[in-house]
Amino acid sequence: MKPSDPQGWKLQHSYAELPEGLFTRVTPSPVRAPKLVMFNRPLAEALGLNADVLAGEEGAAIFAGNQLPEGAEPLAQAYAGHQFGYFTKLGDGRAVLLGEQLAPDGTRIDIQLKGAGRTPYSRGGDGRAALGPMLREYIISEAMHGLGIPTTRSLAVTATGEPVIRETTLPGAVLTRTAASHLRVGTFQYAAAYGGKDEVQALADYALRRHYPEGLTQEAPYLYLLKAVAERQAALIARWMLAGFIHGVMNTDNMAISGETIDYGPCAFLDTYRPDTVFSSIDRQGRYAYGNQPYIAGWNVARLAEALLPLLHEHEEEGVRLAEEVLHAFSPQYEARWLEGMRAKLGLFGAEAEDEALAKDLLALMAEQQADYTGTFRALTLRQQERLPMSGTEAFAAWESRWRARRERQHADDEAAAQLMRRSNPAVIPRNHRVEEALEAAEREDYSVLHRLLAALADPYAYTPEQEALAEPPAPSSCAYRTYCGT
Repeated sequence: MKPSDPQGWKLQHSYAELPEGLFTRVTPSPVRAPKLVMFNRPLAEALGLNADVLAGEEGAAIFAGNQLPEGAEPLAQAYAGHQFGYFTKLGDGRAVLLGEQLAPDGTRIDIQLKGAGRTPYSRGGDGRAALGPMLREYIISEAMHGLGIPTTRSLAVTATGEPVIRETTLPGAVLTRTAASHLRVGTFQYAAAYGGKDEVQALADYALRRHYPEGLTQEAPYLYLLKAVAERQAALIARWMLAGFIHGVMNTDNMAISGETIDYGPCAFLDTYRPDTVFSSIDRQGRYAYGNQPYIAGWNVARLAEALLPLLHEHEEEGVRLAEEVLHAFSPQYEARWLEGMRAKLGLFGAEAEDEALAKDLLALMAEQQADYTGTFRALTLRQQERLPMSGTEAFAAWESRWRARRERQHADDEAAAQLMRRSNPAVIPRNHRVEEALEAAEREDYSVLHRLLAALADPYAYTPEQEALAEPPAPSSCAYRTYCGT
């Protein structure tokens, strides 16, 4: 660590080398009384930062936007997006990119302040964020990291000491988010709509250098980029579905080119298994329902293909044909990833023709019996089938007989199958009612509930006694659970 930089910052600014139309230089707006309420020490250390220094007042000043870290050159990124199917000009309306931290392992990680004040892209908004939604992103993003699902992460949450006016008056906060990058499908849409081929090509070259450098030596690098993004998204959405995660607002501006989960707004996890489940208060038509997520991901990849079309081939018809090949492959890629994960959840090695039917028949039983999604696989993992709501039914007995026969045919023994299931089925997820308990306590400045929850979610496959109570589903309620964007 350089003596001139005791905090450990090693910021660079490769994004700022792109055409100026893709960003605007801005400065975070200071807040009244910054107070660090959450600090991710392990993440800070992995980034090469001095956690001991940043855990105090110096960190609070930086993570609130009152003081710039050494080497920062803040900017707000421009992008567009299809929001619930309608194209809109957007941009970082309340986020400021401080720079890219060079971690000790050589990776380049964006450091972004979310809720840092107005920017030219605020569209009349105040550029601020409320404490509850920022803590929700901290909880869910760290839970996703624990589950092994690619995700942006949360470095800190800083209370501002200022109110935020939404439907009611709420305490304000700034989230410090880290990401492989903040390049989105919507970034390419913006370049295509408001720039031109040169801007799209500059952006595509940058994406290749940063995320897919092996594509630079390909004969068709931009087709390689499209294929690579599609493959990562197919894998990512399969992981979401296997974990019972609902993003809630899969607009194209919320789809990262890196393949990370980004922008945790009205997100939540399934309790009762129902493919049509929607938690988001703004998704009134169910566009982003749990069961629709694979389709929407493919739709979003198609929007990326449209933006890249001029780069795919000099003749438009041939470019369209190449793009269509990629798009037609998306659904099979997703299905293969999902089935691979479902085999692991059921303790199955190898592949047999009936595996897909075995998995989908179980899901049909779960939907019919209104079974808890995570709880069902947890019970199967612990061999506690008698606790399941469908236990004792003829349909489940028939399914269980097929499952046992399938496992008896494989070469792996029961212990190997049990270990595979334990690695694939979490003992605990951020249950919606537990998240709400933690957020309600935090509003009273009691963070002990949140810390206990985060400790359990850090290793969700541990199956510890401490995770037992947090694994229980909520009590039945006549009120549907709702989440809100917090924007």
